Amino acid sequence: MKLYLVFQSLTKKERRVFISAFALFLFATIIWAVHFFYTHTVAVPAAGGDYTEGIIGQPTFINPILAGSNDVDRDLVTLLYDNLFNLVDHYKTSTDGKTWNITLKNNLRWSDDKPLTSDDVVFTIEAIQDLESRSPLFLTWQGVVVQRVSELEVEFNLRTPYTFFLDNLKDLKIAPKHIFSTIPNANLRLSNYNLEPIGSGPYKFVTYNKRKDGFITDYQMDINPRFASTTPFLNTFTIKFFPGTKELIQAFNSRKIDGFGDMSPKNLGELRLSNQIIEIPMPRYYAVFLNKNSHPALQDNTVRQALFQATNKAEIIANVFQGKALSVNGPLLPIIAGYSESANALSFSVEQANALLESNGWLKNGEGIREKKIGKDIVQLKFDLIVPQIPFLSETAELLRQQWQQIGVALNILLLNPTDITNEVIKTRNYQMILFGNILKENPDIFSFWHSSERFYPGLNLSLYENKRIDGLLESIRKNVNNESRNRDLGEIQKVITNDLPAIFLFSPTYLYIAPKSFGGLPEQGLTTAADRFLNVNQWFIKTSRVFK
Repeated sequence: MKLYLVFQSLTKKERRVFISAFALFLFATIIWAVHFFYTHTVAVPAAGGDYTEGIIGQPTFINPILAGSNDVDRDLVTLLYDNLFNLVDHYKTSTDGKTWNITLKNNLRWSDDKPLTSDDVVFTIEAIQDLESRSPLFLTWQGVVVQRVSELEVEFNLRTPYTFFLDNLKDLKIAPKHIFSTIPNANLRLSNYNLEPIGSGPYKFVTYNKRKDGFITDYQMDINPRFASTTPFLNTFTIKFFPGTKELIQAFNSRKIDGFGDMSPKNLGELRLSNQIIEIPMPRYYAVFLNKNSHPALQDNTVRQALFQATNKAEIIANVFQGKALSVNGPLLPIIAGYSESANALSFSVEQANALLESNGWLKNGEGIREKKIGKDIVQLKFDLIVPQIPFLSETAELLRQQWQQIGVALNILLLNPTDITNEVIKTRNYQMILFGNILKENPDIFSFWHSSERFYPGLNLSLYENKRIDGLLESIRKNVNNESRNRDLGEIQKVITNDLPAIFLFSPTYLYIAPKSFGGLPEQGLTTAADRFLNVNQWFIKTSRVFK
């Protein structure tokens, strides 16, 4: 009351000054309070919200035993099935490295509330090892004997020690025995549970919708309350499927999806909504693998060296990937343990490549193509290059054709369906050159790509490379637990392969994920395959709250 009387006693001018001063004080107090709040608190992920991701393609077998050749299947398996190692309470290995024992956590459950036990682990591996299952993981688990020790313990016995076996355990996802054991392995692909799975992952299957023509339009999932790890922040997770990039980007621009991955840098300008681009390096590279047995010129080291030096990788990365890729010079990447910078000696030089060919008798004919007499035959530097019908690879091939033309090499590009290349061309090794990719892991085990035993199908040695020294080193690093000596061996491997030039190493594309500004939780490193973005999907969030520091 007294304050009111004082206010009443003021003149109009004094009242205006008082009100202005009080308003200024109130405003300053609010600003100080807001500043204090934001400087003494941090934003943390909060539960809530729904997320929809767009994917190009269709699911076929959302089953850990069968998934592998289809990227969409791998994505959904990662969302719906947990990694074996996340289900493990502890593990131990024998002194000779041949025996591994894992013990599962107590009270693990499938999404239908049935117990998840060692029987499920044994069933999964034995099903993978059965040829009738036609599992893409068949080769990974050959030579491993698995047996049940107790309801929670499983023992793995290896023929020979394998230093990186832990990675196999981390990559493995378990299928439910109570669902699939009554089905002959040859008929696993016929089960409805391949599209309506019972899993153990962070999310559980709810429903899917499809058009009359059979195209599945979306796949809906809710939080799995029986997930063995931290509950996801996002309440629901939906996948929408699209036939191509154009439709995917249109869906993003019309807010039908929140985000999507594996974005081509060339399409970034087509995005109309506010977004963030998350760039993640991945242990994969592409190269032109050379089959020396198919063309006499490829047996000449000077020809292979000239091809390498005539390859302008900087131009390819700038034009095809807008700079969002790493240049690759050998069989290991800088992001992998054991990488050796000193192993990469050759540099780009058209002048040196031309001089090298000229000095070794490869002379240009009237058509500008270099040729040389070998024995009784005139051999020309004309090669067929097999290329999967994937835009960035076909663009790369065309640039290679133009670059190699500058040193008198004619390149005939043969674009083929990727499935046909895998099932026919690679299986028969019927090619002179092939532009293809190798997916590595974070560990430096490159045995399957360069050991001579892997030269023929189903091996992955696409250059049919043979070197006894390399064979010995590759075998050694698989058994060697000493990081220092293993890295020395890896350095030697890189030097020898780089000098032998069984392939023209090109680039490692950066994985691009498009998400809303509010999105967080996707790690910016550590992805081996695109599906690995979901390994920590329980940490994804679009809502935050503030807590005091």
